[in-house]
Amino acid sequence: MGVPISQMWTVASYVLGKRLRGVKRYPLVLMLEPLFRCNLACAGCGKIQYPADVLRRNLTPEQCFKAVDECGAPLVSIPGGEPLLHPQIDEIVAGLVARKKYVYLCTNAILLEKHIDRFKPSKYLSFSIHLDGPREEHDFAVCREGVYDVAVDAIKLAVARGFRVTTNTTVYNNADPDSMREMFETMMGYGVEGMMISPGYQYEKAPSQDLFLHRNQTINLFQRILGNAKKHWRFNLSPLFLEFLKGKWDLECTPWGMPAYNLFGWQKPCYLLNEGYCETFQELLDTTDWSKYGRASGNSKCADCMVHCGYEATAVAETFGSLKAFARVVKLTVLGPGRETIPESPSPVPSAEPVSANGDDPTGTDDIRKIQLPVLVER
Repeated sequence: MGVPISQMWTVASYVLGKRLRGVKRYPLVLMLEPLFRCNLACAGCGKIQYPADVLRRNLTPEQCFKAVDECGAPLVSIPGGEPLLHPQIDEIVAGLVARKKYVYLCTNAILLEKHIDRFKPSKYLSFSIHLDGPREEHDFAVCREGVYDVAVDAIKLAVARGFRVTTNTTVYNNADPDSMREMFETMMGYGVEGMMISPGYQYEKAPSQDLFLHRNQTINLFQRILGNAKKHWRFNLSPLFLEFLKGKWDLECTPWGMPAYNLFGWQKPCYLLNEGYCETFQELLDTTDWSKYGRASGNSKCADCMVHCGYEATAVAETFGSLKAFARVVKLTVLGPGRETIPESPSPVPSAEPVSANGDDPTGTDDIRKIQLPVLVER
């Protein structure tokens, strides 16, 4: 497992406490987005498509702290945009660490070397670095050459400085299983604590819609990526979620498990769908018709979703909710999944060359925005 014991104990105590008190709906991870602007222009990312006046805005540290306190989740993920562009991101992180929240600061790592001295190593802080495969695959995903090498250098630096480092990888149907497995080996060699891997969600604003995975494609692909996994690979995910991706454990979505708070408020109903906003977290819980979401609801927007922010919370809750699930997790953790049958590979999807672009400023990206490619990372 790629999660420290102290963090596992905090999460387990939190979940068990909610269950003992009969709380049905509770958050596990707060997806805190303090800004939308970015220094990359990944063609499949909907964040930078906001108007310029929105991209210039930031949440204040006080707004972030209020959302975290209101939500109460033990884990906080800070995606974006690119959080390192926020002028007070170090103050935000320090405030969350002081609250003993386990923070995952998601970054493409372009600015990490420049800003790393603004942060202090802590068991409560992890740099979650966007990495979508070996060099060619990653640079293709972010539509810029050279980003892979920058990210790898940043990983090495952060590990050497004593920081917790994880990676964040989202895959689509053009992913090559062998390349993904090669990346796992490489990251373990660099001292990465754990790897997060998840299928992408079919965002409506993504320019390229033909590379999104349908549910059966997801299962086939992840059986080939994760099948017969090496024992030294460490994933920053629950074992049941990994089994779910391979079609070996059934889970239903928990859309309230990873709520999102951003410039507009509490996003309805979840991090992946945007159907309005609420002023408070309690309003989000009380006014959302949760029966309309998840695969069992019949909602077409949820039919193919197997993304971690919908199902990881379910996997964690189920681990502590039944002896069968708990026994399965123990077996997977101690013995691994055992020998698995790997399905045949379907016909490959053609790819394209990445486009070279320079600079950290999110302006001047018109040419990149015209490229019809999907972004292979959850923002």
